[in-house]
Amino acid sequence: MNEKMRQRIIEVCNEKIEKKGVDVGLSFYAFFANKNTNPEILMEVAQWWIMTHQLDHFEKAIKIREMMINKL
Repeated sequence: MNEKMRQRIIEVCNEKIEKKGVDVGLSFYAFFANKNTNPEILMEVAQWWIMTHQLDHFEKAIKIREMMINKL
């Protein structure tokens, strides 16, 4: 995953945690303003989320943020 997208994911997670607390969950769609804006990046994130890490549709933002920080 490219660094720009990794930083975007961390920013969105931080915003969600700040607004709704550490138990807030999100799906990978939360990182995109419009699901069709950049389908290549959307598919890259979906591949990382679903195939690589076998995450549930909704995961805790804090977990995703830590995975991005640790570059898993």
